[in-house]
Amino acid sequence: MPLPADFAPEAVAAIRARLDMARAQGAKILFAIESGSRAWGFPSPDSDYDCRFVYVRPVADHLVLEQARDVIEFPLEGEIDAGGWDLRKALLLALGGNAVVVEWAKSPIVYEETAGFRDRLLDLLAEIVDPVKVSRHYLGLARSHVSKIGRFAGEVKLKKLFYLIRPIVALDWMEQRDFATLPPMNMVDCLAETEIPAQAAGEIRKLIEKKRETRELGTGPIPAAIARYLEARYGHHEMNLSGPVRDVARQVRNRALANDFYRREAESQ
Repeated sequence: MPLPADFAPEAVAAIRARLDMARAQGAKILFAIESGSRAWGFPSPDSDYDCRFVYVRPVADHLVLEQARDVIEFPLEGEIDAGGWDLRKALLLALGGNAVVVEWAKSPIVYEETAGFRDRLLDLLAEIVDPVKVSRHYLGLARSHVSKIGRFAGEVKLKKLFYLIRPIVALDWMEQRDFATLPPMNMVDCLAETEIPAQAAGEIRKLIEKKRETRELGTGPIPAAIARYLEARYGHHEMNLSGPVRDVARQVRNRALANDFYRREAESQ
């Protein structure tokens, strides 16, 4: 899958160099993707490159008393932000309803991957990830950004507004499908597949286009249609979103599926 034509070659080379450094530490890269605003569908001309990857270590690394860290991190340098999770960490977080690894696996921008791995992972995630838990994850994101914005009126940093719009649209997408499946990673795709007030959708698309063309959106009032939509839907989800039903048998089954998957992938490297 080719990278977008507007990706700077020097940035891609810097990312590939970091992936090579991860390999030098003994990590087998299972996939490396772009996360953040470029993959979410609302980049600006100066957006960072946010590379995230999932890796697995050789079997021999599991047979020692001192386990290696389950993350590989690199210092943020210029516009390059790169880091990865051990497959074990990714699966444990997915079992708990963390949407991040699902989003990584669905990213439309791929730097590299072991042939077939993302398809196998997505098949597993469809079995073990509880969409209701994921909805709580998105509500937590929305709640965090509401607290940062402070209110749905007045002046805000318009760039920050996207980080509230994204989880609210994802929650609406999920609700319209009875919380039975997981939303697209790309917010533009998610918006296109979600029924929201036409005026709000239009204003969101205008903001996306403006951000795509402008290095600094600056501060300004939240467009009224977006403010009404966010306030109404955030309040709705806070009031109505139920917690996951505790199903011990399903939890045991899901953990067994994840264990088997992890063992197979580790042993096959």
